[in-house]
Amino acid sequence: MPRFVDRVTAWLLLLPAMVLLVAFTHWPALATLWHSFYSTPKKGRPSHFAGLDNYRGMVEDEVFWRALWNNLAFAAGTIPLSIALAIAMALWVNGQLAGRGFLRLAYFTPTVLPMIAVANIWLFFYTPQYGLLEQVTQALGLPSHNWLGDKSTVLGALIVVAIWKEAGFFMIFYLAALQGISPSLAEAAALEGASRWQYFRRVLFPLLMPTTLFVLINALINSVRMVDHIFVMTRGGPDNASTLLLYYIYQVGFSFWDSGYAAALTVVVLVVLGLTALFKFRFLDRRTHYQ
Repeated sequence: MPRFVDRVTAWLLLLPAMVLLVAFTHWPALATLWHSFYSTPKKGRPSHFAGLDNYRGMVEDEVFWRALWNNLAFAAGTIPLSIALAIAMALWVNGQLAGRGFLRLAYFTPTVLPMIAVANIWLFFYTPQYGLLEQVTQALGLPSHNWLGDKSTVLGALIVVAIWKEAGFFMIFYLAALQGISPSLAEAAALEGASRWQYFRRVLFPLLMPTTLFVLINALINSVRMVDHIFVMTRGGPDNASTLLLYYIYQVGFSFWDSGYAAALTVVVLVVLGLTALFKFRFLDRRTHYQ
């Protein structure tokens, strides 16, 4: 009887979180999957079952493939650089140096700024002829360049903004992980004659792998849900050169009012993220070096 009471108590304690999870995560995902098989209702034409028509249209949609390629390039540019910069900053502010509290605050400040504010700040930096970046290039005698108006540079400019925004957030996790590692390991490595690089590569980085995998998943999710900066800075232009998947879903759903196709696009994004998370939990976690 006490065991039964404990089980009931445990389920009752979990019930609020389960209700929120089902209401705001699982049910919307299933509803999106359901709507992806139906056409978009129009005036005088109700929605009807369309089967795989939305997915067939996706295969033939050049803008979708452009957005997918842009998102892959955006993720490849932001994830490794953000993680590497976060580790470097965490190692720097974890040491015994004067003013490390101020440095931690300075590195973390971009994280707490609203995304719209960050986008407007960097929009000023990239403004042709008048922006801060233009002032620097003119002082160096370099020609003026429209960073957000050039198809060859717009995605790279957005990658810089994302790294600046996210690296400080990831640094906090690495800093917490570093503070949980015993200093005796560094002392033992020094007694064995290991250099700082050897200690980091052979001891420190393997112990940071659980944090790295956690940060990796968050960085991947952030790279897919990037929409605020694009909406303020580029609107997906020029010529869809900066259109990412979530922004394209927003365009299809709220600018073109094609809810059925937007639902199909959302399902594809959810499947990609789900497979990535499954790969992480089934394979990468087993290769992680835990302390």
